[in-house]
Amino acid sequence: MAAIHTLGELRQSGYRSRPVKQEIRDNLVCKLRAGETLFPGIIGYDDTVVPQLVNAILSRHNFILLGLRGQAKSRILRGLVDLLDERIPVVPGCEIHDDPTAPLCAACRARIAAEGDRLAIGWLRRDDRFVEKLATPDVTIADMVGDIDPIKAAQAGLNLSDELTMHYGLLPRANRGIFAVNELPDLAGKIQVGLFNILQEGDVQIKGYPIRLKLDVMLVFTANPEDYTARGKIITPLKDRIGSEIRTHYPATRHNAMAITKQEAWTDRAGGMKVDIPAYVREVVEEVAFQARADRKIDKRSGVSQRLPITTLELVVSNAERRALASGEGIAVPRVTDLYAALPSITGKFELEYEGELRGAEQVARDLIRSAVGSVFTGTFDGVDTRTVIEWFDLGGVLPLTDTTSADEVIAQTRGVQGLRELAGQAGLPPGAPAPMVASAIDFVLEGLCAQRKISRSDDRGYAAAEQQQRRAPRREEPAMEEEIRIPGNKKKYYN
Repeated sequence: MAAIHTLGELRQSGYRSRPVKQEIRDNLVCKLRAGETLFPGIIGYDDTVVPQLVNAILSRHNFILLGLRGQAKSRILRGLVDLLDERIPVVPGCEIHDDPTAPLCAACRARIAAEGDRLAIGWLRRDDRFVEKLATPDVTIADMVGDIDPIKAAQAGLNLSDELTMHYGLLPRANRGIFAVNELPDLAGKIQVGLFNILQEGDVQIKGYPIRLKLDVMLVFTANPEDYTARGKIITPLKDRIGSEIRTHYPATRHNAMAITKQEAWTDRAGGMKVDIPAYVREVVEEVAFQARADRKIDKRSGVSQRLPITTLELVVSNAERRALASGEGIAVPRVTDLYAALPSITGKFELEYEGELRGAEQVARDLIRSAVGSVFTGTFDGVDTRTVIEWFDLGGVLPLTDTTSADEVIAQTRGVQGLRELAGQAGLPPGAPAPMVASAIDFVLEGLCAQRKISRSDDRGYAAAEQQQRRAPRREEPAMEEEIRIPGNKKKYYN
């Protein structure tokens, strides 16, 4: 088809245009029959969201994705581009990508009438057929649909009532493609009304013209359901005209969450520094997000984005890289304690309830890390006897280690802790593991025991016995209770 250059050649080839929804449906059917992967890069939706998307496309519906932040809604919409034809013929220079065999605008009709089969045609790529707009309160109906263009009228010497003076908005410019609106509730109600006709009758009317453009476009939307009352809402008549409403969700399992983070996080660092991330570090990073979504001190209505583990892992790797560069180590292996260096990322990814505000975002984040470490450590060392290591600390042992301590120093200082190296070996250390990996496994064991409150850790003394730490903690005096005194026959209360 790319060898076709004129309208006459296009007609002789037997080309027949299809409505965009039918085109997407036909290409989806071909992919389903061939067993191809739908929406590559979207993980965890195979049994929930993707089947509903497939059904909506097969039904030729306009649809909306409802979900909290960080649930891949925009990525799904952009993935629809893969279901479009690779290229389609258009009238060159037309703002609304008119079909040469069935033009809509007056200018294209005039050109075809004048040039006939000699009319040169262009080819529009699939990537140029996706138009995306982030809804904001300042969006106008002229932005979305169009308006009169007096400058165009003056330059061409046309009357303002002439159809050729129309300025097309984003929606007409998405003709023969996909028009996506992100955060639909942020769109003003009167602008949402302007979408009624295109959703139901399939046409739009531009201000001041008695002409209805029969556009060929697939409309898709995203929205956060909790924003309906915070910033706006989707008006009921508009919701009624949207064919399908599809709910997205956060990863249901830690395995899916780890796969998403591995795919999205930037962990392969340039400059010759090799990065090796232990599985338990990845698990702890993901578990922080799972703990946050279940914590009552965090506002569940705003959600905890999957961006939290992605950016957290990047900071964890950066802290390990910084330690490796300072210590002259050839490999950067993150440790569990590196998560505390990622607090700037964690605290910005959730909204706190009143109870959380009283505690403070940083302390809430530290509690989440401790809970996550405890959960992963319990799963890894379930049924493993750790009493030998705990007894070493109970006998007065202290390990002054920090997240900047080099791997060789960690190994040297912990060599006398009976049973610690054996426990570290059960964290998945390969045979002949380099010193940074051994140090990371040792750190995991120590942090896990701290999370279970079997030993303690402080900034000044490092790891120590839990009882020693309790003895060093200053005793807090309870305030004296006021004694209430009642005088018979007197309703007033006096306090002693």
